Amino acid sequence: MRTPGQSIEITEVLEWTKGELRRATDYLAAEEPLEIRIAHQEDPPAPLTVTMRTPGHDIELAAGFLLTEGIISSSQELLAIRAVPNGNTGKNNVVEIQIVKNENEYDPEQMRRNFFAASSCGICGKASIEAIRTRGLRRPNPALRVPPGVLSSLNEKLRGSQAVFEKTGGLHAAGLFTASGELVALREDIGRHNTVDKIVGWAVLEKRLPLSAHILVVSGRGGFEIAQKSIAAGIPILASVSAPSSLAVRLAREMDLTLVGFLRGDRFIIYSGADRISAAGSTVSVNVPSVGGLDQH
Repeated sequence: MRTPGQSIEITEVLEWTKGELRRATDYLAAEEPLEIRIAHQEDPPAPLTVTMRTPGHDIELAAGFLLTEGIISSSQELLAIRAVPNGNTGKNNVVEIQIVKNENEYDPEQMRRNFFAASSCGICGKASIEAIRTRGLRRPNPALRVPPGVLSSLNEKLRGSQAVFEKTGGLHAAGLFTASGELVALREDIGRHNTVDKIVGWAVLEKRLPLSAHILVVSGRGGFEIAQKSIAAGIPILASVSAPSSLAVRLAREMDLTLVGFLRGDRFIIYSGADRISAAGSTVSVNVPSVGGLDQH
């Protein structure tokens, strides 16, 4: 049985409690593949990639994926986007997108090869950072300032707004906040990177990029992929409730992204960009050690 929102499935389970076994109803986070097809102007759409996701906000997910992966650089390059229903199942597990690009910049086969290489475990830290450099992404807004008290309040606000997580306990979330701590948008998904793409896709469709006056808070850890997607969207501050990866820290320091980890209650750790965290009119100043060893991978 599927809920109207398509994000939750209901199943029958056996629950063991205090020596007794009983039948019960449980909620599961839905997981299904989404195929993204892409076309240049009036060309027929061709498959680009397939990602596993929690159904819901699929058009945002596809639009955000194209932006954060560098296939499009702005909403102006997005001509049309639509979900394609399956005639047999009624599910919308395909999104077709038409984009406009310079003919010399559009090579769908090369795009597919790039995604395959980027997803393989053999790619090293040095190559990953270099790939970001070649995209020509701009450093996020250096003028944004956020009081520590505002930052400390965001994890609770994120957690309190996770409607699907409350039922399933199995979803990641990303929340977009203003510098004063107001929640602007929240998305949930079984994949943490999908939550960010859904947020960015919302901004693409609403023509609100770059998100230069906003904070992104993510559940789970702050990995390299989350950091590069934040930079692509122009987000100056990225905070996660868990630890960042070493490569995410290195990228954040190179691109001047404020990266915060272990955002829990009144405590958090600043790994990069401390100048954006202000207290009583002054900025926090810290010396941080370098992150080494990545060039050896």
